[in-house]
Amino acid sequence: MPDSKPTLRRLVGLLTFCAMASTAVAQEASEPRVSYYRSIRPILQRTCSGCHFGGKKEGGLIVTSVASLLQGGDAGASIIVGKPDESVLIQNVTGEDPEMPLNADPLKPEQVELLKKWISQGAVDDTPASVGNIVSAENPPVYTTPPVVTSLDYSPDGRLLAVTGYHEVQIHTLDGSAPPKRLIGRAQRIESLAFSPNGQILAVAGGTPSLFGELQLWNVAEGRLLHSVTFGNDSLFGVSFNDDGTMVAFGGADNRVRVVKVESGEQQMRMDAHADWVQGTTFSLKNDHVISVSRDRSMKLSIVANGQFVDNITSITPGALKGGLVDVQRMPAAEEVLAVGADGEPRLYKIFRERARQIGDDFNLIRAYGRIEGRLTDLDISKSGSRFVVGSSTAVMGAARVYLVADPAKVVDLQGLTSPVFAVSFRPDEAQVAVGGFDGMIRLFNSETGQLESSFPAATVTAAPAVTATNP
Repeated sequence: MPDSKPTLRRLVGLLTFCAMASTAVAQEASEPRVSYYRSIRPILQRTCSGCHFGGKKEGGLIVTSVASLLQGGDAGASIIVGKPDESVLIQNVTGEDPEMPLNADPLKPEQVELLKKWISQGAVDDTPASVGNIVSAENPPVYTTPPVVTSLDYSPDGRLLAVTGYHEVQIHTLDGSAPPKRLIGRAQRIESLAFSPNGQILAVAGGTPSLFGELQLWNVAEGRLLHSVTFGNDSLFGVSFNDDGTMVAFGGADNRVRVVKVESGEQQMRMDAHADWVQGTTFSLKNDHVISVSRDRSMKLSIVANGQFVDNITSITPGALKGGLVDVQRMPAAEEVLAVGADGEPRLYKIFRERARQIGDDFNLIRAYGRIEGRLTDLDISKSGSRFVVGSSTAVMGAARVYLVADPAKVVDLQGLTSPVFAVSFRPDEAQVAVGGFDGMIRLFNSETGQLESSFPAATVTAAPAVTATNP
């Protein structure tokens, strides 16, 4: 009778191998799959898409979809399915000194591991079918109603008016000589914009809520994006230039104030002393300090060179201010700032304290101006510094008023406004004021009389497609 022991040993070995293989397959099957849409897309949006989206395409690469990652750029495909270590994307974000993201902190180790795991699992695109086409210059926004206007600004020569839209800024020629120029970026919401002092650059702050904040710097004449820089996980607000146009300040929903160099897009400083959203910024007369206002009911002074917090310009007594502040602007020729906020009362302050703080004082306050019903939403000072305009909202109604700086009793109410006002701007010659808000209409008023001179929609409106009812 043949020896059965070798056969038995082979059988046991085969069963053991099968069991181990089955366990490995089961473990692989039970390992959660990394979602592109929920986990990978946010990483790329926050850290990579500023240089690699349809409006810029650095190195010929777009990272806003799985298809574009597979297509790659000048260096070839960015990802090789199933082979993370051979993928250019992984090679660029790993190592002792990662090449990417450019001028930003390296990805966190856990972010790199997510990218690797997603690629090794097949780089599956689980973007929901309900997600529409990506907005780009080739696929611009289409409006069936005018967009809510959150910010607007006249160019320094008074010939152009920049107006916020969805995913874009539209630059209108006020003489009607050309259709609006459309500056289309990544941020879904545009919260604030400002022309540089020479009018050559437009700074745009906004973001995609709960995903990223974005600062855009545009060459106005060419309609070309110079820099797109992301900060934090939510929107940015209150963008402002210094007097020579070399730096831009802005706040954010991360409670921080930042200053960025215009030429390079690099961060110059960051200040973290606010306790709530920072919604407005401006530079001091010597451009060595930044003044910021916040929903935390404070106005703070910081040093540009190092981000050091210096002082609270407003009173620190609880209840001194009845609500958060939303905007601040410096007077053109004085170390003084105007601020507006939720209590509806504009206030003029000295920037620098001239005596030691005492509990309960509001020493820096120069004067307060008459209240407007509702919350003040925006502010602009005329070029000469003699007048300023504010807008307000009661959530269902709106108003705008021009004040004389030296005489709080002299005001001009802009006539016929009914919808909430979110944006105001003085034309440089001071003869006209532009107003925008909830209804998406731009209204141009005579600043002396308050009478409406003209109006037009913030964006071209296309009729919505007809819906045909059918019987079940």
